[in-house]
Amino acid sequence: MRHAIIALDVSFAALLTPATAQVQPAPAITSTTVELPPGDALFPGGSSADAINNNCLACHSADMILNQPALSRSAWDSEVHKMINAYKAPIDEGDVPAIVDYLASTKRTN
Repeated sequence: MRHAIIALDVSFAALLTPATAQVQPAPAITSTTVELPPGDALFPGGSSADAINNNCLACHSADMILNQPALSRSAWDSEVHKMINAYKAPIDEGDVPAIVDYLASTKRTN
């Protein structure tokens, strides 16, 4: 995914010159292209991933979550509840079991 970023070349010295100083030319504006990681990927698994796709992608990329270490079911349950309680994630309590099931089956410990 490409995004254009506009960079302003402004130095603090130019901003701090006295009002009596000569007017400086406008700062140069340049366009830069950067490559960002994909952010629109869904969790794989079809309908078994509906709850996690509908609730977790608002704040996290699928790649970020899928690259977390494997945890036990109870640890995943704690993580999901931490998102709800500490970070105020708007996750319906009815979706929690499906999210935990998905994470526990996808990111299970050995």
